[in-house]
Amino acid sequence: MTWKLLSAAALLPLAGAAMAAEQWIHCGDVIDVDQGRSLGPTTVVIQGGHFGRLLDGHAQPDDGMELIDLSSLSCLPGLMDMHTHLSFESSPGAYIERFTLNEGDIALRGAHFAATTLTAGFTTVRDLGDSFNVSIALREAISAGLVDGPRVFTAAKSLATTGGHADPTNAWRRDLAGDPGPRDGVINSESDARRAVRQRYKDGADLIKITATGGVLSVARSGQNPQFTIEELTAVVDIARDYDMHVAAHAHGTEGMRRAILAGVHSIEHGTYMTDEIIALMIEHDTWYVPTISAGRFVAEMAEIDGYFPPLVAAKAAEIGPLIQDTFARAHQAGVKIAFGTDCGVCPHGSNAREFQFMVEAGMSPADALRTATLHSAELLGVEGELGQVAPGFIADMIAVEGNPLEDVESLMDVRFVMRDGQVFIKAD
Repeated sequence: MTWKLLSAAALLPLAGAAMAAEQWIHCGDVIDVDQGRSLGPTTVVIQGGHFGRLLDGHAQPDDGMELIDLSSLSCLPGLMDMHTHLSFESSPGAYIERFTLNEGDIALRGAHFAATTLTAGFTTVRDLGDSFNVSIALREAISAGLVDGPRVFTAAKSLATTGGHADPTNAWRRDLAGDPGPRDGVINSESDARRAVRQRYKDGADLIKITATGGVLSVARSGQNPQFTIEELTAVVDIARDYDMHVAAHAHGTEGMRRAILAGVHSIEHGTYMTDEIIALMIEHDTWYVPTISAGRFVAEMAEIDGYFPPLVAAKAAEIGPLIQDTFARAHQAGVKIAFGTDCGVCPHGSNAREFQFMVEAGMSPADALRTATLHSAELLGVEGELGQVAPGFIADMIAVEGNPLEDVESLMDVRFVMRDGQVFIKAD
């Protein structure tokens, strides 16, 4: 059996078929992610871009209905990655690209990475930091059917303090760096925080991303120091709440995590130096954890390659990267709410499903790992009644793989069929 990414021209008849009254799909198996079980041979009926009936066995479609044969494959909900950067991908030249790439270059590259992500079986993502608001334009282009990609929830430009992890001018020559402010995502007061959140609302962001501590890839000395005051963080969360926006907090260090959780952020991203006290706070405040083990593993490997990162970054990558998988194991064992996230863009786009392997290596069952990328991610986004299950009434996002991912999560690395909103993007032959 072979598969291929269909061209835009080839998608036209498939898109038209998605608007037909019904599509019937013969699945060799359907994975019930809620119960963590296989339903066996099933006919899935798609109606108007939503799942309709699920029939036992391989029922014959009504006259005139389209039939898609996936009888040799296992079908499951489209996967969801809650931490990506679609407009960026790590490379030894990435630091120079800030001076050589124009807005259009970054936008077109983002379209390519979005298609790569969809091909990997991820039909919904959060984009947690871009340049020039290109992820907002990308979200709209995907929604309009102009380019192929996953459904995008974006934070646009993430928020930092001066010299913080998301200050876009870190390590620039002084006359080039200038003094970026709230419009550029750099804040230094409660007033700045309010302006920055409102600017993102004006720009069209879906949520807010803050860099509550130092980070790995920024050319700055510390990867874990706290970088916002509790007052600044609270101002961000309060104004975001006014606009029905969640706040995701990049955080490696303990004190930055503590302040962010107490301020009311919705999720902690990475969480490298999470202590038992932080774990207890997250459970108490119902804070989500998005681990990004993939990024930690990747930067640790790249730190061993001379010249891949600047020396300051390589030292942080070698120290911080290897720790995230163990942090994940402790958080999972303690019962912290976990949603799936990779930080792809730091690690290569399209490798998203490797995160499942790392989660299982750390002690999570395949069924629970699948829930993080379906049920839990949908809950984090507030769309748990619309996405994350192959069940009547849910939006028709579905993928298919060989084998049973409840037994072998590595099967998710080889996706043979992708449907988003009832439209087929990869079709098994």
